Amino acid sequence: MSSNFYIEVECQQKNFNGQSICGDVFMSRKIKEEGRTILVLSDGLGSGVKANVLGTLTASMILNYMKVNKDIRKAAEVIMKTLPVCSKRKASYSTFTIVEIECDGETRIIRYDNPECLILRGLESFTPDCEELSLTGDRNEGKVLYSYRFMAQKEDRIVFCSDGVTNSGMGSTRLPFGWGLDNLDAYVKGLIRRQPFISARQLGVSVVDRACANYGNKPKDDTSCGVLYFREPRNLLICTGPPYEKSKDAQLAKQVVEFVGKKVVCGGTTAGIISREIQAPIEVELTITDSELPPISHINGIDLVTEGILTLGKVYRLLKNYRQNLSLRQGPADLLVRVLLESDKIFIINGTKINVAHQDPNLPMELEIRRTVVKNIVALLEEKFLKEVDLSYI
Repeated sequence: MSSNFYIEVECQQKNFNGQSICGDVFMSRKIKEEGRTILVLSDGLGSGVKANVLGTLTASMILNYMKVNKDIRKAAEVIMKTLPVCSKRKASYSTFTIVEIECDGETRIIRYDNPECLILRGLESFTPDCEELSLTGDRNEGKVLYSYRFMAQKEDRIVFCSDGVTNSGMGSTRLPFGWGLDNLDAYVKGLIRRQPFISARQLGVSVVDRACANYGNKPKDDTSCGVLYFREPRNLLICTGPPYEKSKDAQLAKQVVEFVGKKVVCGGTTAGIISREIQAPIEVELTITDSELPPISHINGIDLVTEGILTLGKVYRLLKNYRQNLSLRQGPADLLVRVLLESDKIFIINGTKINVAHQDPNLPMELEIRRTVVKNIVALLEEKFLKEVDLSYI
């Protein structure tokens, strides 16, 4: 990405009346070769399974259309015709908000019947020009898309939500007409005023929790809030595996020392190389925090030092099964997952010297060679968590 900021993305959700399935659907896709990020929040008609089906169909079709740069007006018309009709309400209905960010920071927001987005430049509201796109066709008569386009700057935020947020509290004595966009705007600005660098996740959690409190902690609608935060990136360097040639050991250590950001070393041999080259001793923890893995170690100037292939294999499993509100423990793999999730731009240096022990046929099947495990982790970080990952070999 050629812009000088990172886009932190988060969407928090609470289901209607404690149901197991949410009618609001959030999907995202990063088109790495174009540096484009596409996000969709869709709100299906009603709640439960039917609403989830409508929302999922809408969001997935939008992502596919946007991926190939189709005209969003035509896409919306096709989507409205494709959605199944609710047998009770005789309507195929799903509202949506789309946010598309180009590699240079140009941002486009397209909204259909969802609440207006809050666009904040620091603490000030920013309202870009709006274009109205009328849909055609018998089933689309009177339906309008609202399109906004602007160039994002560092410290901008975009807050978008389903009507479960703005309608929260409706019918109560305190909020007879619901919480509303003005109250949401004041609440978000108050949070930022108190915590100028509040994360997208913290902001999203706070908004959804407040909306649920407006309902008396029993949401009467699916409640979702998405947040984008354009900020300074958090960089992470992971070194795993020794270089193919011993002559490259000093080069590897130099890259580690000169890196600006958090630093992680995975592998006993790799840790030994770094320790020797920077002349800093390795101190091994005596406490075992994960019965499956050796304990972590410490090298001055390195944020985390772990064992190699076993730890990376567990990191992959944790990332693959990760979901919102999952509690991570204090084991080496859990600590590495936490660092990965807190980071934005991740640089991985993968040593290519083959460890003969990893080729032992008596070892478990999941103990794949390091290169394969690392590639699997990279794919998850990019596709599931929208991280920017740079993988190099030495």
